[in-house]
Amino acid sequence: MTEQNRLKRELETREKESKPADKWIPTQLLPEVNEEPGYAMRWIRTSMGGVSDARNIASKLREGWEPVKASDHPEAFSYPDSNSRFKDAIEIGGLILCKTPVEFTEQRDAHYRKLSEAQIQSVDNSFMRESDARMPLFSDKRTTVTKGTAFGKGT
Repeated sequence: MTEQNRLKRELETREKESKPADKWIPTQLLPEVNEEPGYAMRWIRTSMGGVSDARNIASKLREGWEPVKASDHPEAFSYPDSNSRFKDAIEIGGLILCKTPVEFTEQRDAHYRKLSEAQIQSVDNSFMRESDARMPLFSDKRTTVTKGTAFGKGT
């Protein structure tokens, strides 16, 4: 009697058990972490090629970066490294997630912007020093895009 209730082998399918092919996505090396208001986050190198990079991490800690606690961000769960110097931190593959107040990053950006502008000014001054009245040099820092050029069509 039980043989009558069984389906033939040709009629059995495993469609319900198989995973859809379009659902797979590659994994990311570094997990997505929810931003904290008022803080900038960044992955900082602690080691490279299995060799500790104490100089890099020490300079970043002196700049004001501090390791993010794994207990504060459970969405970034990873298996803790038993050899890590930073307990309860999010450290993956020689990178540690750190945060600093946004004001520090804005001050740093302003500092490097000022240095960059000073370097550009120095190069411009050196360039224009070579100018001769008989054949003046021209240094225009503006760019324009007009319709009709290959880049201005918007197609």
